[in-house]
Amino acid sequence: MKQLYRLTALCLVLVFAVPAMADKAGSLYNKGRDAEARRDYETAYAFYKQAFDLKPKDLKYRTSMERMKFMGAASHVHRGQILREQGKLQEALVEFQKAVEIDPSSFIAQQELRRTQEEIKRGEAGPPPQAAVSPLGKRIAQAGGPVELAPVSDVPITLRLTEDTKVVYETIGKLAGINVLFDPDYTSRRIHIELNGVSLIDALELVAMNSKTFWRPVTPNTIFVAADTPAKRRELEQNIIKTFYLANLSAPTELQDVVNTLRTILEVSRITQMPSQGAIIVRGTPDQVALAEKLIGDLDKARPEVIVEVAVMQVSRDKLRQLGIQPPTSASIALQPNVTTNNTNGTTTGTANQINLNRLGNLTAKDFVVTIPPASVSFLATDSTTKLIQNPQIRALDGQKASLKIGDRVPVATGSFGAGIGGVGLNSLVNTQFQYIDVGVNIDITPKVHQNRDISLKIMLDISAVTGQSNIGGVNQPIIGQRKIEHEIRLKEGEVNLLGGILEDTQTKALNGFPWISQVPILKYLFSSETAQHKENEIVFALVPHVVRAQELSTLNLRPLDIGTGTVIDLRMSSRPAEGTTPSQAPGTRPAPATPAPGTPVPPAQPQQPPSAQPPAPSGPAVLSFDPVQGTQAPGSTFSVNVQMAGGQNIYSVPVQIGYDPKLLQLVNVSNGNFLSRDGQAVALVHRDDGSTGTLQVTATRPPNSGGVNGDGTVFTLTFMAKAPGKAVLNITRAGIKDAMMNSIPVSGSQATINISQ
Repeated sequence: MKQLYRLTALCLVLVFAVPAMADKAGSLYNKGRDAEARRDYETAYAFYKQAFDLKPKDLKYRTSMERMKFMGAASHVHRGQILREQGKLQEALVEFQKAVEIDPSSFIAQQELRRTQEEIKRGEAGPPPQAAVSPLGKRIAQAGGPVELAPVSDVPITLRLTEDTKVVYETIGKLAGINVLFDPDYTSRRIHIELNGVSLIDALELVAMNSKTFWRPVTPNTIFVAADTPAKRRELEQNIIKTFYLANLSAPTELQDVVNTLRTILEVSRITQMPSQGAIIVRGTPDQVALAEKLIGDLDKARPEVIVEVAVMQVSRDKLRQLGIQPPTSASIALQPNVTTNNTNGTTTGTANQINLNRLGNLTAKDFVVTIPPASVSFLATDSTTKLIQNPQIRALDGQKASLKIGDRVPVATGSFGAGIGGVGLNSLVNTQFQYIDVGVNIDITPKVHQNRDISLKIMLDISAVTGQSNIGGVNQPIIGQRKIEHEIRLKEGEVNLLGGILEDTQTKALNGFPWISQVPILKYLFSSETAQHKENEIVFALVPHVVRAQELSTLNLRPLDIGTGTVIDLRMSSRPAEGTTPSQAPGTRPAPATPAPGTPVPPAQPQQPPSAQPPAPSGPAVLSFDPVQGTQAPGSTFSVNVQMAGGQNIYSVPVQIGYDPKLLQLVNVSNGNFLSRDGQAVALVHRDDGSTGTLQVTATRPPNSGGVNGDGTVFTLTFMAKAPGKAVLNITRAGIKDAMMNSIPVSGSQATINISQ
């Protein structure tokens, strides 16, 4: 009995548990659908998975779970990518880990997880040890990019000189703190050069143009000069290689178009394409590769996209009015049937419109029957309206045709042929060929987005329907009604345009009644019936284009560039950085020296820092001041003012701009102080004075690789002449002090007052 009780209890538990489990799974599934509607894919996946765990054999739960698994992982990947772009690597790592937990088979989630982990490791532990890299990989990792010239001084150069070319180059090099090497085969000649306030790059370009030479940097502070001949350029010019990956290709021919453009415009012969990767590999001079990057950036643009709203509106209206009295318009006369009496049973028989001859002479009015139809009164009005609206949307790329077909494919017989088999009593076999025609809404649109956001549309709009059947040759063929528009238009974005409005207006009027009387104005309503019918059928096609992605053109895409002459491609560098660009060197770093090209003389090594130089100290705030701060001078006298440095640490270069009143003072001389040369190093002192505005630019710079100095002292001494009575003020308007690592050092300036009196 105990076992029976236990078995009964188990059965009862199963009977009530199974429906409860099914109800719980359904409830979880409904919660998942609600979360999916809110686009909360992670929560939806959790509910679907719980429902699937309860009923793993139900395919509805399984398909929903698998679908949300992908969507949930993709949402975490998207959030992780946004966080990584913002520099939040740890938060991005958590998102990618959640994506892998949801969908371990997601390749993109695993890829982004590994990439983020590597970025975190690089940030914490620095570059990987060289021992783990192959020798060839080590050479690639240590290979430098194009050598960029990094002059010590950025003060504009003013130079007037008639001298040998080598002397001119060396003079400019000393002013900017760079080394100049010459090709052993180069023969210099005497030139005259006048430079007023130009940058180092412009000065070198002007001298090269005047002397028929060219120069190239071999280290950040060394240039190599040679005769400008094609042979020397091929021998000495730098060559670099770079792979460009195009991100917006939509057709294989576009990659070939870009390659052909580079070959034609830049005359780059060493260029190849990789269609499988959508990549282009270019080898050439730094200027050629830089221009190739610029052109690829100009051409590799995402195509504009357009959404076109198509509205097909058909309005039909049918009005019918019947009014009047329809009197009888005809009458019929018939003979009475012959009547014969049967004496046996008393019945009578007869036939209509038949008469015995013996009664022909005895016909009376009772033998005829006159039949008159009844009259009818009409008082009826009907008004029916039908509206048919279709509003599809089409999204298309610029220049690409997009098609939309909504409807049915109707078979239409196009021909028949016999099999050629026949005989007595046998019919030959006949095969009928059919062609399927798209019936319904058929739209083909090819958009073209212009720069002013106008949109040109090449349109084919076909609205068709089966209106009936026709038997042709024993085969029922459909009768297809068609309304078709095909043309090109140009619209503004968001402009509504009505196409091909077709209006059918049919009016029918009928009058039934007695002749002549039905024409009398009053009597016609008593002796006639009037029917009036008005049918209207109007079809309107409306197009509304919207640009959802326009072409992005930056300032660099539209800016013209100076690329040299017709025979030599050579970028002319601007004295100021281009808008939207950042320096190639990170703050606090100097450009790494690159290995000279084969055949280029190696410049001599720079002298090591002498023992007397002070070791670098951390950069800190410094103070520039005048000494004396106040003074009194007589008109016509000369006096000196020292520019003092206080609290200097690791000072390497001191460029200063000083303002004075040109009506009261005139600059006589600028001489070097003892602060930057206290260890015996030769200090390059460059100045430029604008006497019309009273602006003096002075730069004092230590030699390359000589380190910085610390402490206090006089940087340079200014000698002025007092011109007229008044109160003259000297101001430090701008200072850009640099340390040995070319980092900017914060500095505070001051002013001095000179009273000029008789």
